[in-house]
Amino acid sequence: MEQRIGSGSQPLVEGAGFDPAFVPGLTPPASAAPKGPQEKGDPVAADPDETVPEEAAAEEPEEAEDVQEDAAEDEAPVDGPVFEAADRRARIVADHRGVRLCLDDQECEFRWDEIAAVETESPRFGKRFTITVHTPDRRWYPIEIEATARSRFTEWDERLDAVLDAYFEEGAAEEAESEAAAEKE
Repeated sequence: MEQRIGSGSQPLVEGAGFDPAFVPGLTPPASAAPKGPQEKGDPVAADPDETVPEEAAAEEPEEAEDVQEDAAEDEAPVDGPVFEAADRRARIVADHRGVRLCLDDQECEFRWDEIAAVETESPRFGKRFTITVHTPDRRWYPIEIEATARSRFTEWDERLDAVLDAYFEEGAAEEAESEAAAEKE
């Protein structure tokens, strides 16, 4: 009688240990390539009977216009305070759109309606200024920025307070949006 020594379980051929694309958000989504006839040498040729529904074809130009409008809104200069602080690794920008945090190659963006609180902390010793963004679902996102001198902490606090006073207050944020809409018309 022969017996196998070792584990009786099968090796994993699927999952995050085998394929990093298995974890959502770890890799960028596939680009949306147009589904049309492909080259003759391509082994995976498109089905000639496959057609795009008329409704989907009609929606595509509208979506492109929306993207262009969003880009135009982002580029439009807005009068108001802007806070920006950066060091060799980290960067924070707070303006009319919200708060954007960058650390090395990782970025996150919070609109003003997604923020519950913004907290600052300056250490007793050292030059690392900490800014923490709190969301309504009880998550927080801290970022530390190294200042060139401790005197920058007061300046950064004042500039960030000015931005928060202008945009974070419920009434002020709605007023800014209505003013932007009035200017657009």
